[in-house]
Amino acid sequence: MPPSSDAETKIIPEIENRILEDEYLDEIPDEVEMSLFDHLEELRQRIFYAIAAFAIAAIGCFVVVKPLVRILEVPAQGIKFLQLSPGEYFFVSLKVAGYSGLLLATPVILYQIAQFVLPGLTRRERQLLAPVIFGSSVLFGVGLVFAYFLLIPAALNFFISYGADVVEQLWSIEKYFEFVLLLMFCTGIAFQIPVIQLLLHRLGIFSAEQMLAGWRYVAVGSVVLGAVLTPSTDPLTQSLLGGAVMGLYFGGIGFVKLTSGNPKTQEEIEG
Repeated sequence: MPPSSDAETKIIPEIENRILEDEYLDEIPDEVEMSLFDHLEELRQRIFYAIAAFAIAAIGCFVVVKPLVRILEVPAQGIKFLQLSPGEYFFVSLKVAGYSGLLLATPVILYQIAQFVLPGLTRRERQLLAPVIFGSSVLFGVGLVFAYFLLIPAALNFFISYGADVVEQLWSIEKYFEFVLLLMFCTGIAFQIPVIQLLLHRLGIFSAEQMLAGWRYVAVGSVVLGAVLTPSTDPLTQSLLGGAVMGLYFGGIGFVKLTSGNPKTQEEIEG
């Protein structure tokens, strides 16, 4: 009986501390009551700042759009681009400047979003905000690099070699940049998987073990995702993106385990 009493004496304070910690993390610090008009006014200001940042970045990118176009043309070495209609290159320049400006303005846009939702977040949710924004930005950039150096060259090599003996390679510059920009953007979106995994784990929806147990479903989903997100129909590009998705998924599981540690459950403590 005495050992059992000592164990209960140790368990009860630990459980109470956990409950108090959970209550503390689930509180909204410095909660301020705001009217609907105040919320709408703040939302208007945040949207204005985000649009202004995008406009400034896009204009700056348009000033140097020719070097940006040359950089995006590098994967298509040996291909001659044609302007098939009046103003086609001009509208391509606008698209390149717009996408580049959006990329440069992303930190400001994410900051405005964070500042708008921050007052309504609990301490637990606030702890996730900075890592999620930073991780999402980094992974999106990595996705762009992956698409530029691996996916785009692989897709272009497939299309060029497939029709090399039949057709002369003269491409519309508009169609080429639609393909390149869409593939890079979709790859950046696909690279958000580890961030989603971290959120699902921290919110208590899935554990790392549950994620690992469902890897077969993710394997099938990665194949579908590779087919849906890639604008090309060649199997090599789809396989590369699908393989990257699987690698990111397992990497996300490892990161979840690394950051969560191995906390003891109540049953383990009582044991």
